Amino acid sequence: MTVYISGLLIVGGLFFFLIGSIGMIRLPDFYSRLHAAGIIDTMGLLLSMSGLALLILSDFNLGNILSALKIILIVVFIYLTSPTATHAIVDAGIRAGLKPWSKK
Repeated sequence: MTVYISGLLIVGGLFFFLIGSIGMIRLPDFYSRLHAAGIIDTMGLLLSMSGLALLILSDFNLGNILSALKIILIVVFIYLTSPTATHAIVDAGIRAGLKPWSKK
């Protein structure tokens, strides 16, 4: 049962990676593309890494517990740093004079 749940989480994460990647290609301007990259950072990473951690924990021993803990720490680190990095990139875009896309 754990394998099916982890597989579902991994496929859900891959779905968000796919949608974010398509958004980065199709969206019109820098700021919209940065929003699509945020989707990849947050939901795609959370779902796929949670699925991997759950899959590792299906065989319960100390080494696998430590590996799952490392995966969880990676997710926490990304959740702390991703909004800060996105804000810094948007601020740099504004300072460089990038205007948001508008339909003319």
